[in-house]
Amino acid sequence: MTTKDTVDVGEFRFLSGESIPTLEVAYETYGEFTGDNAVLVCHALTGSSHVARRPDAGDDTAGQARAWWGDVVGPGKAIDTTEYYVVCANVPGSCYGTTGPASDNPETGEPYGTDFPPVTVGDWTRTQRALLDELGVGRLHAVVGGSVGGMNALDWLRRYPDDVGRAAAVATAARLDPQCLALDTVARRAITSDPNWNGGHYYDGPEPDAGLARARQIGHIMYLSKASMGRKFGRRSAGRETVREGPPDPAAGFFPYREVESYLDYQADKFVDRFDANSYLYMTRAMDDFDLAAGYEGDADALAAFEGELLLLSFTGDWHFTVDQSESLAEAAREADVDVAHHVVESDHGHDAFLVEPENVGPPLSDLLARGLSGRAITDTGPDDGDDSSSFAPVHTSLFSD
Repeated sequence: MTTKDTVDVGEFRFLSGESIPTLEVAYETYGEFTGDNAVLVCHALTGSSHVARRPDAGDDTAGQARAWWGDVVGPGKAIDTTEYYVVCANVPGSCYGTTGPASDNPETGEPYGTDFPPVTVGDWTRTQRALLDELGVGRLHAVVGGSVGGMNALDWLRRYPDDVGRAAAVATAARLDPQCLALDTVARRAITSDPNWNGGHYYDGPEPDAGLARARQIGHIMYLSKASMGRKFGRRSAGRETVREGPPDPAAGFFPYREVESYLDYQADKFVDRFDANSYLYMTRAMDDFDLAAGYEGDADALAAFEGELLLLSFTGDWHFTVDQSESLAEAAREADVDVAHHVVESDHGHDAFLVEPENVGPPLSDLLARGLSGRAITDTGPDDGDDSSSFAPVHTSLFSD
C-alpha cells in the first residue's frame, strides 16, 4: 500500500517568529499502519518525499528520476514496507510539494521568493509532527535520516524524545564544521551573485541557473572523496565528442576537457532542471544553523531525555560528516546514558556512501528496526567489558564490497 498526497496543516508559525497562513506538506507513505510500526524517514538536502519506489509512480516522481533511497526502503528491503508503515515528508523550504519560496503566497497571489520565512531543522521536525498527527500516528517505532536528514532525526530526540522508540542518524553530525560552513557560503554566493537572482524574485523571468549550477557543483565535490574521485575520473580527458560546458574561454581549447569537469557540468545541468535556487539557499542555511546543543548545556544534555536506542552510522571516506564527528556524538550519548552504538563502515565513496552502498547501510538499519542495538549486524566503537577506552576501527565484514 502506497500513498502520495499533500495535507494542509493550517497556519504555521516558524521558530523565527514569522508565520504563513497555510502550510501544505507533501508526503508519501508505504505499507500499512498497525498502531506501533511507523517509521519516519527524513530526507537529505535536495531529497523529496519520494524515498521508495511506488508501482504507480510512472514519471510523477516529484521532479526526481528515481526514488532516492529505493535500495534501502521497500518490500523486502532493510526498511521493509511489508513490516513497517514508512512515512517520508518533504520539508518546508524545499520545492517538492511542501510550501516553500517557490510557492504562491495566498495573500498576494505571487510566489513568496525570499519573503518566505527563515526555516530551521526544528521547523522540519515540527512540520513532521503535525503531519503524523494528521495521519493518526503518535509514537514512532523509529526515525531514520541521513546527512541533514540525520540532523532532523537528532532533532526529534531532543524535541519529542517520548515520541521515538529507536533512531538512526546516518552520515551526520551534531553540527557542521567551519570548512563545510565555508563551502556552503560560497555555494550560496554563487546563487545570489547570479544577475538573474533578482533578490530572490525571479519567478516571472530568467532564473539564476548559472549560480545554482555552480552551487551544486560545489556540493558534489563535498560529497565525494579524493579516492573515489581518483578512481572515477583520474585526470582523463572527456574525449573529443564531449562538448565543453560554460562560457567560452579562448585559452581553454589548448587544454583537455577532463572527465571530472564533464561530470560536474552534467550533474549541474540535471540539477537546475529539478530544483529551485531559493530552496537551495533556504535548505543549506537550515543545515548550517543546526546545532544539537543550542539551548542546552551540551550535546549530552540535549539527548538526555531520550530513553530509546540510537544508532549512528559513519563512513571512513566521508569528510563532509566525519567518523570523528559521529564518535563525538556517540560519546555525548554515552554521557547521557542513552543506549547508543556507533557503527563505522570502511568506505572510500565519501559522503555519498550512505546513498550508494545499500549493502553496508541496510543490514544495521534492518537489525535496529527488528532487534534494536543487539542486532548482529550492528557494531560499536564504545568500551567493552569494563574497558574505559573507546576505539573506532572500521568494520570489516563480508557485507562490504570492494
